[in-house]
Amino acid sequence: MKLSDIEDLMQKAVESTRHSFNTIRTGRANSALLDRVMVEYYGTPTPLKSLANISTPDASTIMIQPYDKGSLSQIEKAISLSDVGLTPSNDGQLIRLNIPPLTEERRKELVKQVAKLAEEGRVSVRNNRRQGIDDTRKKEKNGDLTEDESRSLQDEIQKLTDKYIQKIDDLLAEKEQDITTV
Repeated sequence: MKLSDIEDLMQKAVESTRHSFNTIRTGRANSALLDRVMVEYYGTPTPLKSLANISTPDASTIMIQPYDKGSLSQIEKAISLSDVGLTPSNDGQLIRLNIPPLTEERRKELVKQVAKLAEEGRVSVRNNRRQGIDDTRKKEKNGDLTEDESRSLQDEIQKLTDKYIQKIDDLLAEKEQDITTV
C-alpha cells in the first residue's frame, strides 16, 4: 500500500466525519439534516433530496417542495418516522420544518453525539495507520524495503495520522461551538 493510498483513506475518514456532523441539528436550519431521510416512493426507498427541492428560507425553517405533488404524504411520513426529530407541516404544496431552539439538555446530548462521531472518525484514521504500518513491516520482512526505509515510511504514516486526527479534532471543536452557541 502506497503512502498516497493511506492518505486518501484518511481523507475519506475525515470527509465521512464531516458529513456525519452535518446531519446533526444545531438549532439553525440546514438541508443536510435530511440527507439520511429515505422516502418509500413507488415501492422503492429513495433519498428525499432526489424527490424534492430542499431550501432554507430563514435560519429556523427548512422548506421541502416535492417535484411530484403526489409524493407529499410519503415525504411527510418519512420525515415523521426518521430520527431527525422534527414535525413536518404540510400545506398541500410544500412541507415546512420549523427548527425549534435547542434546550441546554439537548445541547449536551448533541455534544456527546458529535464527540462519539468524532471518535469513530479517529478510529477509522488509526485503522488506516495500522494497515499501512502492517503493510510496511511485511515489505521489510520480505526484503522489499530496508529497515531504514521501513522506519522512514512508518514515521510518514504517523505524521499523516496526526494531521488527519487534528483535522477531525478541528471539525469537532467547530461543531461543538455551533451547538453550544445560542
